[in-house]
Amino acid sequence: MGLIQKLPAVVDPLPGGRHLVDAVDTIVNWARANSLWPLTFGTSCCAIEMMASSMPRYDISRFGSEVFRATPRQADLIILAGTIVDKMVEVLKTLYEQLPGPKYVIAMGSCTISGGPFIYDNYSVVKGADRIIPVDVYIPGCPPRPEALFHGLLLLQEKIKKESLRRPWVDTTLHTAPFVNPFTRAALEWETQEKEREPAAAEARAKFAAENPDFKPFKAERVLPPPMPDLPRPAGKGAGLPHGELFDLVRAAFPSVVLHKNEGADRASVDALPSDAPLDFVVPPGEYLAFARFLRDEPRLALDLFFDLTAVDWEQPPAPNGATTPLAHRFHLVVQLLSTVHGHLVFFRVPLAENEVPDDSRKTAVLAEVPSLVPLWPGANFKEREAYDMFGIRFSGHPDLRRLLNPETFEGFPLRKDFTHPAMVKRPY
Repeated sequence: MGLIQKLPAVVDPLPGGRHLVDAVDTIVNWARANSLWPLTFGTSCCAIEMMASSMPRYDISRFGSEVFRATPRQADLIILAGTIVDKMVEVLKTLYEQLPGPKYVIAMGSCTISGGPFIYDNYSVVKGADRIIPVDVYIPGCPPRPEALFHGLLLLQEKIKKESLRRPWVDTTLHTAPFVNPFTRAALEWETQEKEREPAAAEARAKFAAENPDFKPFKAERVLPPPMPDLPRPAGKGAGLPHGELFDLVRAAFPSVVLHKNEGADRASVDALPSDAPLDFVVPPGEYLAFARFLRDEPRLALDLFFDLTAVDWEQPPAPNGATTPLAHRFHLVVQLLSTVHGHLVFFRVPLAENEVPDDSRKTAVLAEVPSLVPLWPGANFKEREAYDMFGIRFSGHPDLRRLLNPETFEGFPLRKDFTHPAMVKRPY
């Protein structure tokens, strides 16, 4: 397109040259508008509708866009179909820069256009794709149907046909205005208007009550649904060792270990538990690594498969005087193990106390530490990195303890109850 853009300057001065340039414009724009090649790039759930549009039922090839390309070097359209999070920003910018011009962008779905339902209490969702790259066509919906995508393609074709060699394609500007929450603003405006109306409304209510002393407002009777019967929990089939034998093996080796929410459990109460519900042990922090090694190496247990690891941040309870009382153990680190030999599943958790850190740095500081399970189960690598990234729990002895979901420069730990972020918008209710 570089040489052809110089055509008006050369041909326009010639007799009939403007008509020739107009004819070239018509042919070039017709070809470009009817052969848009989208990039294979689906960001979230709206991509399902984008995929459906290429199937025989809808047949996007009718609009010349059936050639989805796997490289931006061979595409001229990005259909942003779904939510965009912060980790996608640099990737999306790079892909857009690698598209040869003229290039276009369609924002498909509410999440792409404004953040959709994720604008509230969320730190990671971008509140509008046009804050990252220029957007040419917006398709609202959650999600928009393929017909809406085709309508957007037709609008983009009309836009392309209005371009010319005299008015060539250029990058549109980004949306740089500060994000304003329209719902919170509307709620505040409504509250202000109600306060202004209240004196007149109170006077009208008093006048109406005086003129109609026998008036009784209609009160709709609430129809309650019939109560649902309590259905008994069907007894499932347990796998591996019975709960009683598992409990006895653990308590014989570690007498200080108890069951979660049932600290005083004995053999009889353990036998009464559902056979398909795994036992959930609470382990003192000092016995965490030894207990995990015992579960793996004891032949009768043989919990050789690391299933999952996560954490719980318990909310601080209020004190009677309105202050907050520090929790003895703020975090619970929960581990799930499976025996591929016997088939039984065991949970165990370790309560972790907070490290002593200054109050002004508490929200961004690592508050707990526990030995890593990677030497016992290499599969714990990513799960421990996730717990470190989201809760700020350090795993001593981990071979590569760094953030997994957030960039290294990210401040704070998103799954803590006290986490805040400048990009988060609080719900108005």
